Amino acid sequence: MTVIQEMLSSLSIADKVGAWGTLGTVRAQKNFDPDAEVEKLRESLPNKGSQQTIIDVVTNLNNEQRQDVVRLYKEQTQQDLIENIKKALSGDLENVIVGLLKTPIAYDVQELKSAMKGLGTDESTLTEIICTRSNEQLKDIQNLYREQFKAELETNIISDTSEPYSGLLLGITKCKREKDSGIIDYLRIEQDSQILSELGPKKTPIVSKWITIMAERSPRHLRRVFDKYKEINFVDIEEDIKKHFKGDFEKALLAIVSITKNTPLYFADRLHSAMKGTGTNDKTLARILISRSEIDLLSIRVEFRKKYGKSLYSTIKSEVKGDFQSCLLALCRAEDI
Repeated sequence: MTVIQEMLSSLSIADKVGAWGTLGTVRAQKNFDPDAEVEKLRESLPNKGSQQTIIDVVTNLNNEQRQDVVRLYKEQTQQDLIENIKKALSGDLENVIVGLLKTPIAYDVQELKSAMKGLGTDESTLTEIICTRSNEQLKDIQNLYREQFKAELETNIISDTSEPYSGLLLGITKCKREKDSGIIDYLRIEQDSQILSELGPKKTPIVSKWITIMAERSPRHLRRVFDKYKEINFVDIEEDIKKHFKGDFEKALLAIVSITKNTPLYFADRLHSAMKGTGTNDKTLARILISRSEIDLLSIRVEFRKKYGKSLYSTIKSEVKGDFQSCLLALCRAEDI
């Protein structure tokens, strides 16, 4: 085995994105001609029967190319493409096309605001976005959130969620998560696993210390801490989280463990939950396909098939219909046999 092979074999499937480019399903279109794409949209938007053309244009470009199209459309027509899309389309199809035309950061900001708008808070969406974005992405999200809504994301989190869940989200949005140094700190692994194992006076874990470790340690360090925790306590950390915590805090901790161990599997589980039972959570389904289409959707497809015995493509095909289905399948790209 070569040195490179050894390095790749030590990576989780989510880490391999950086090693060999992208595990996304959507890539830059070769021989991209923005003028031609804008012309297709200009011809299709006034025509209600040309929704498939709109789907084809948007899903066959990566986000950087879509931003070129948005800018060029504005230059040529003096009109906003997203606003014209909203006039031409409706429902789930409108939502997914608009989501694809926004930058990833702008789309995250939209989804976070939506999760806290009106009566009730969509905690699972808050957890999904905040716990899977990098420090740099979270900083950009908070800056754009402030610019768009004249409010602080942290302030809205505090007003819409309760402790200790809010404390965990705020700990992550402080953007103190450490980067993997490549050095294994065995002493710190031992210390962190012991801290997580400690019980306070009421035989309950010390929440503040859990938040610090879960919000600030690097993923690779956390994976080793979870292994050490099992070695010390003879139980997976997920079982003790379920035993000692409850509500949104419990769910968020479980999400962080899942994301840390295998990010594509976390999203595969989210997609399965969005489509199981009666009714489909179209918003979650669309958001994950949009946000992961250029990152690791191929890996998510593999994990989905492996765990649930059915491909993501065929599951989407059976759960949603019409142009919305066509758009999601275009992002998913292909069947997994």
